[in-house]
Formats: sequence, structure tokens, C-alpha cells
Amino acid sequence: MNEINLDDVRKYVNEHIGEFHRQRLDGLDKLKLLDVLKRKNPYLYKAKHMLTSETIVRGIVDAHISSNEETIFGEWLEGLAIFINQAVYGGWKSGIPGIDLEFDKENIRYIVSIKSGPNWANRSQIDKLKQDFLSAAKSLRTSNSHLTVVAVNGCCYGRDNKPDKGGYQKYCGQKFWEFISGNENLYLEIIEPLGYNAKSKNDEYELLYSSMINRFTSEFSTTFCKENGEINWNKLVQYNSSISGLK
Repeated sequence: MNEINLDDVRKYVNEHIGEFHRQRLDGLDKLKLLDVLKRKNPYLYKAKHMLTSETIVRGIVDAHISSNEETIFGEWLEGLAIFINQAVYGGWKSGIPGIDLEFDKENIRYIVSIKSGPNWANRSQIDKLKQDFLSAAKSLRTSNSHLTVVAVNGCCYGRDNKPDKGGYQKYCGQKFWEFISGNENLYLEIIEPLGYNAKSKNDEYELLYSSMINRFTSEFSTTFCKENGEINWNKLVQYNSSISGLK
């Protein structure tokens, strides 16, 4: 085991955080209003008494962005976790389906599936995770029958005070970062470098976001509003849910 060098962590973050911001911008730039509308619930807009094009546009766009950014940043944090673990324990990016990280510690092979937060799964996804762990352990023991394998679902933030899930461990937040690094304070120490160049990147993002909201609002008004400016709910619902789509 090696001590984690926080300067190396800062350097990694500074060199790679731009990847997250680039993906944010690319995702926003490629967003199409009509594509998003197909995946949203138009009845919800009516039930919430949304009466203006901009209100609906901001609602659907913000929900899409929030979900998309959670996925993008979760993948970015996975890369950071693997980098840190490699520096401390010599871990590596796993090639086994469903497994993100493997490393050896005290004669135990840890297989880790990394998720962003603790509430990531429904029942079927948890069942798949368990099956992935079982398959991975079986595969590893094929080449080494005496290998002790421990499966871990690691979550980059949050808390779970009952880590033993029967067949695997679940470590969240502080516990996860300590598990992969041996440093109980790492979950706090990685916060500062994550803000590297954030303001300028967010300014660029806000400009693109504002332009997109204006453009989508105009497009929505043209496509789904009556001549008097009222939303044409029938037309919106038809586009979203009818057999033939937009009429």
C-alpha cells in the first residue's frame, strides 16, 4: 500500500475535469426539443398548471440536464476513483462485464462496481448486480481456485449504514473513498480541486443554455401554441402519445 499523494490527485483533476465540462456542453448542444418532448409526460405539465412555453421548456430541459449530468459526472468520478486506487493499491480498470475496478489487498481480490450515489437501482438492477458479482467471482476462481473474492458496490456520495447486502458490501461516501484509498478524509480533500476552472466553464455553459432556452421557447410556441398564444394541449399530447405523432 502506498500513501495517496494529494498533489497527484489535484493534478489528475486539473487535467481531466475539462472532460466533464466538454461532455456537458456537447450534450446541451446536441439536444433537440422534439426529441425530449417525446420522452416526457405532457399530462404532468397540465396538472402542474404550466401555462407558458418557457415554463414547460425550462421544466423539461432542466430535468433532462440534471439526469444527464448525473450520469456524466458519475462516469468521471469512476475514473478518478480508479486513478486513486491504482496509485495506492495498484488496482486496475476491470475487463469483466459489470465490474469497474479490481484490486488486491491483504490476499483478497476486491471487485468493485462504482455508482454515483446510493439510490441508483431498482430491484431488477440490484438482481443484475448480484449476478454480475457472482459471474465475476466464478470467472476469477477459474484460474485460481484459492482466490478469496469480495464484491463491493461503491457509491461516490451518500451514506448507507448497513453495508452488508448479503453477497456483497455497499460502501458509500466517506466509506467508499476510504476503502479505495486508505485515507478517511479523502472524501473531503477531493472537493477543492473539483472547482478548478469551474467558473469560466459554467459561464460558457450558461451562455449556451440561455440561447437554447430562447430557441426552444420560440420553437415550442410556433409548434404547440394557438394563434392567441394559448398552449394547444391536444396538439402537444397528440405529438407525444398518438399513433401517428404530430398532426
